[in-house]
Order: sequence, then C-alpha cells, then structure tokens
Amino acid sequence: MTFADMAPDRYPAILENACARSRFLLVCEHASHEIPGRWGDLGLPEELRQAHIAWDPGALGLSRGLARRLDAALVHAPVSRLVYDCNRAPDQPGAMTERSEMHEIPGNRRLSPEERAARTAAIYAPFHADLRAEIVRRLAQGAAPVLVTVHSFTPVWHGQPRAVEFGIIHDHDPALALAVLEESRDSGLVCGLNEPYSAADDVTHTLRLQALPYGLANVMLEIRNDLIATPEAEEAMAERLAPILARALGSLAAPAMAG
Repeated sequence: MTFADMAPDRYPAILENACARSRFLLVCEHASHEIPGRWGDLGLPEELRQAHIAWDPGALGLSRGLARRLDAALVHAPVSRLVYDCNRAPDQPGAMTERSEMHEIPGNRRLSPEERAARTAAIYAPFHADLRAEIVRRLAQGAAPVLVTVHSFTPVWHGQPRAVEFGIIHDHDPALALAVLEESRDSGLVCGLNEPYSAADDVTHTLRLQALPYGLANVMLEIRNDLIATPEAEEAMAERLAPILARALGSLAAPAMAG
C-alpha cells in the first residue's frame, strides 16, 4: 500500500518485508513528510513542509537498508509528524505540536478536542494497532521480536552544534541499548547513550507502548541527519550499523545460551 492508496479517514502503518526471518522489527515513526489534503498545508510554506520539523530525513532510507541487511520487517508511518507524531501519546502537546523548534505551526493552533480526536483516530490509532498486530503475530509464532526504532536529528539545535553522531536511547530496559553502545565503540562514530534525547524528553513512547508490556528487547536509534543525507550515505550507514545491531543482539542471547 502507498500513501495515494489510503482512505482519507484512515492512514494505517506501512509494513515492508513482512516475511523477514530475523527477530528484528524496525519502526520508523517519522518516515514521511506527507500531509493529507484534508489538513491543507498547515499554514506552512513548502520548504518547511519538507524540512526536519516535518519528518526525520534519511531515517526511512536507513531503515530500509537495515531491513535488507538484517532480514528484518519494517513498519513505518505514512503521514508527517506535524499532523500527528506517532511517537507521542494523544494527551501530550507534542502529539500535534503548535511549535516545532523555532517555527509556529498555524494549522495546529487551538485545535478543538474533536479535531484532536479525529487526527488521533485517523493516524495514531491505526499506526499503533498495526504495529501491535505485527508484534503479537510474531509472539504467537514463538518468535519474540526485537523492537528497534530509527530516527534522525539535526546537526545544529537552536544554534548549538551537536557533536554526537549516533545516539542510543533506552527507556526502562537498557539491556539492548547498552549492548549496542558496547558494539559501537570501534564504529568510527561519536556515540552517546541517551543523547541527544532521552526518555525524560518523552521520546520513547513507542518503546513504552509496544515493547515494554511484552518484555521485548528494544532500543531507539538516533543518527545525525547530515550523515544520511543521500541515498548513498543511507546505504553506507546501514552497512555500518547492521553488524552492530546483530552483534548486540547476539551478546544478549549468549548468556542465556550458556546457561
């Protein structure tokens, strides 16, 4: 299914590589800058509707590269996070933010409860229902998935350069994040644990909602977007990160196997 095929009142998650054999299940909540016609342009010029405030540039291409290399399934959102951020709970202001970085979002100002509920029903509810359906399908088959969410971030934030290149973020279960950090030490990337964001910034909603209740291994990856600014760079980063993820998962499984 593509964005153009979707009904105007429901925008389900897009599932790729559904028959993948590995335990990895990749998730890209900010994959798209598409704004469905029912919401107009949110009062924004085209350059802002395609800028980082609208999506995570490079994240979907990187996710697809990782999915190919890891033989992993991929679930991604079809609508811009400016309409609804699928990594935010419905009661959070950031779900339908009125301001992103230094930019006002006119189409999100003073939304009524009914308007917020309509966006939640059209975008957030189907995305997370579809993701959960894929998780429980795999659980029922006896193969607990490993949830990896993939994001990108800007090199400069409010005028301040960010030195970190690869952020590894966890919520209540740090096991996989710590394993990824350990396996990244020789990656050539400047790595940071819970940088440039952490669970305290409310960026781990998907992990909390989808992974923690089932006790699934999970981690959130943040890659600086200047490092994945072209299709070639996305592929190169996928080539670099896929072995790290595979080794990290292997290191978690090794103690259990030894026991």
